[in-house]
Amino acid sequence: MADEGLSAGAVARRLGVAVTTLRTWHQRYGLGPSSHVPGHHRRYTTEDLSRLEVMRRLTAEGIAPAEAARWARYAPEAPPALSSETPARSGGGFAIPVGRAGPAARGLARAAIRLDVGAMREIMLRAVTDQGVVSTWDQVVRPVLAGIGERHMATKRLIEVEHLFSRTATEVLAAIPRPGGEPPRVLLACTDEEQHSLPLEALAAALAADGVGSRLLGARVPPAALSDAVDRTGPAVVMLWSHAAETAHLAQLLALQDAPRRPVLILAGGPGWTADALPEGVVAPADLADALRLTKAWAGPGTR
Repeated sequence: MADEGLSAGAVARRLGVAVTTLRTWHQRYGLGPSSHVPGHHRRYTTEDLSRLEVMRRLTAEGIAPAEAARWARYAPEAPPALSSETPARSGGGFAIPVGRAGPAARGLARAAIRLDVGAMREIMLRAVTDQGVVSTWDQVVRPVLAGIGERHMATKRLIEVEHLFSRTATEVLAAIPRPGGEPPRVLLACTDEEQHSLPLEALAAALAADGVGSRLLGARVPPAALSDAVDRTGPAVVMLWSHAAETAHLAQLLALQDAPRRPVLILAGGPGWTADALPEGVVAPADLADALRLTKAWAGPGTR
C-alpha cells in the first residue's frame, strides 16, 4: 500500500463491498478513513483496512453491523474470540450460552444481554430473509431462548432480557405478511394458564410464509373460549400448546375431540405433553418443521 493510503474505491474493491457500504460504516459506526492530507480526500490506512476486514467478515457471518463494528474496533489487534461464553461488556457479567449454535445466534445472545432491541431485530430479520422462519427459529431464536432460561434458573435473573427478547421476536414474526383470500382453516392456542405463546407465533409465521393462513389466539385460552372459537370457525387443524406439565390439560384435548365441529387434525405441541398419555388420534409434532408439515397436509393450499 502506498504511503498516502487507499481511496474508498480501492478499499471497496479489496473487500468486495460497495463504496456506499463503506460510507454507511463510516457514518454509522465510525469506521472511516483516518489519514488526512489538507486539500485532499481522506485515505484509508493499513489499520483502517484491518478494521474493515473484520467488519466485512463478521457481517458476512450473520453478526449485526452495530455488533460487528464493536469487534472491528479491536483491529489490527486480534478481536476477542466470538464465544458464547464471552461476557458482553454492558450485560452485567451474564453471558447467555447457546451451545453449538452459529454466529447469528451468538450475536443475538450478545444483543439480548445488552437489551439492544435494534440489533436483536436486525439479526432476526436478516435470518428470516436468508434462512426462512423454521431455520431461524431452530438455529437462531430458540437456542438463545433456551440459554436465557438456563441462566435464569441458575441466577434467578434476566427476566427483563427474556421479556424484551420475546417481544422483539414477536414483532419480527408478526411482520411476515399474512395470506389473504379464503378464511384460515388453522387455529393456534395455548392451554388454559399457559403463557408461552412464542412457539405458536413461530408456527403462524412459518405457515404464512408458505401461504397458509391461521388464527392465533395466543396465551392462556380458557376451555370455553377455545370451544367457542372452534364452533364459530370450524378449523381443519387445531394446535394446542403447553410448555409445562402443569398446563397440559388433557380435558381441553378431549373437548376438541367431542366438539360438534371437530377438527380433522388435533396437534398437542410443546414439552408439557406426555406423548404416551395423549388421547387416541391426537398427534404430537416433533418440532416446528413437523408441525408445519402436518398442518399444511391438512389445511394447506389445495386441501379444501
